[in-house]
Amino acid sequence: MNDVTTGAVTVRGWLSHGSALTKKLPAFAEREGQLSMAQDIAELVLHGGTLACEAGTGTGKTLAYLVPLLSIGRRAIISTGTKNLQDQLFFRDLPLVREAMGARVTTALLKGRSNYLCLHRMHAFNEAGQFTDRQIPAHLASIRAWSARTASGDIAELDSVPEDAMAWRFATSTRDNCLGASCAWADKCHLFEARRKASQADLIVVNHHLLLAQLSMQEGGDLLPAVPVLVVDEAHQLPDLATEFFGITLSSGQLLELVRDAQVARRVEAPDMAQLASLLDSLERCTRDLLLHLEPEARRVACAQLRHRVEFDARVTALADALDEMVQAFALVAERGRALAACGQRAESIAATLKSLRENDDQTALSWLDQGRRNFTWRASPLDVGSILGPRLQSRHLSLLLTSATLAVADDLSHFSDRMGITACAHQIYPSPFDYPSQALLYLPTPMLEPREPGYAQRLHECIRGVLELSRGRAFVLFTSHAALQLAHDVLRKQLSYPLLVQGEAPRGQLLERFRDAGNAVLFGTYSFWEGVDVRGEALSCVIIDKLPFAPPDDPLLRARHAALREQGLDPFNHQQLPHAAIALKQGVGRLIRDAADRGVVAICDPRLYRKGYGARLLNSLPPMRRTQDIEAVREFFQRAPAQTADIQTPSC
Repeated sequence: MNDVTTGAVTVRGWLSHGSALTKKLPAFAEREGQLSMAQDIAELVLHGGTLACEAGTGTGKTLAYLVPLLSIGRRAIISTGTKNLQDQLFFRDLPLVREAMGARVTTALLKGRSNYLCLHRMHAFNEAGQFTDRQIPAHLASIRAWSARTASGDIAELDSVPEDAMAWRFATSTRDNCLGASCAWADKCHLFEARRKASQADLIVVNHHLLLAQLSMQEGGDLLPAVPVLVVDEAHQLPDLATEFFGITLSSGQLLELVRDAQVARRVEAPDMAQLASLLDSLERCTRDLLLHLEPEARRVACAQLRHRVEFDARVTALADALDEMVQAFALVAERGRALAACGQRAESIAATLKSLRENDDQTALSWLDQGRRNFTWRASPLDVGSILGPRLQSRHLSLLLTSATLAVADDLSHFSDRMGITACAHQIYPSPFDYPSQALLYLPTPMLEPREPGYAQRLHECIRGVLELSRGRAFVLFTSHAALQLAHDVLRKQLSYPLLVQGEAPRGQLLERFRDAGNAVLFGTYSFWEGVDVRGEALSCVIIDKLPFAPPDDPLLRARHAALREQGLDPFNHQQLPHAAIALKQGVGRLIRDAADRGVVAICDPRLYRKGYGARLLNSLPPMRRTQDIEAVREFFQRAPAQTADIQTPSC
């Protein structure tokens, strides 16, 4: 392959030993996959097109796209999967590469509005008596003190108030409650300033939620500037996330937040309007009545299943009537002040959304409720999100890069590009440079029961305990459901002598810190620990997975999509369920080997991997680890020194 020249130094030159860039990177290793990827991206940036590529763990994909972007200097947006990755890229990786290369490009970090301090709301909610939760006034006091010294207003700066603290609801804005240019604090707005900087920058770092918010705007918009190049990292997350943005959404949170904001606005701008206070109480009561009618357990349910219930329909009708009365009342007091006028506009918009959801008869969308114990979200989601997502992505950018460590199913990326609705797309796979046959062992326990067979849970717990005794803790145990996690925890907590950490007992970051510090801990987690978690070294030497991560068969959105596939003459299992499971399984397995010095065992306690015909497709999607069904091979693996591991002879499956 010819090298791509982008300036005084070629792309290959920047990523080869001895360059100014590689000298700044500790333990840098030249990787052919990274070099090939960087050259392909440079061609893409220079000449346009769409490239979907899988870059195996350890390839160094961040450098592979930063180097050509900074070398060529064309304006670009980079979208990452999470805000943590966004911050890591902007504050650590990008400055290092830019300085080493001497690149004269301006950069900007841009997040969604809920990540920035809203001065208007912070000052509006300044009375402790407004809150029943005593922690909220204390947190708001910390926020007010911080507001005097922050330049960016990014809430991630303030460590003393957790990002999920209730107080942020009263110190940040949403699209619904933002007053926009009419706000008295508009000239000091942190969000407006962040957007201004992004509009002038050469390279803007965003996250997928903000990218999708832009794409979901029917008439365009100015959330993000128009640029010729878009890089989507962790692109495997995009189709599922897009379901939240393309369609219609109404949540109990929106309704209750409208009530709170309107109560504050009434006290300030219309204190004499007792009737308005009564109507607000009625709206809150109707919202909570609907919540009480829903199932107590968190789950998704198709609204078609609820509409035949007289009580459900009656409560929705009462909610709609309360909203209509609110709209009429706000129309009478809108001239009293900007806050009341804004609340009136929100009430009108929410009423229209509820009407659309109730009357939804679009055969291309499904109306469903995502109901939790304390909230609900009512959505009308497109069955084929790719038909919306792909065209909008490709129409806005001349060069589009979609990359992740997990896009391919058995070396085939067509499933991903189909889900994305991407046409005229080049596919490429850059294998991991890690020596998986020497570094990792895949253990498939036998004898083992299938998940639906009686006694499976007991056998699973025996397998988990047996493997943990050999690994001496140092493990993630990943479950496909909270119920399975809780049952295993109840059974094994008295049998394990290692520190046991459980998802939900503390924020994910704190759990990971405790895990690393302990050195021999066992962490029980569900899907939030299957991806986006990076623990290097001996602290994580084993990953145990309870069963294959197939989506719940009763999920209404999944069932509707399966029905649509059948109408097209396609098999839902092979076309959708199996590829989704393969990607999720790759993510879970990928937690183990994060570095060239890592080694360990992956145990998958589901015999369908070797009993069912589709198991080969799943196994062929995983890294090329040696496989065994013999627990003694696991014992020997952990007893051997790293240099001896490659000599272990393990029975094949």
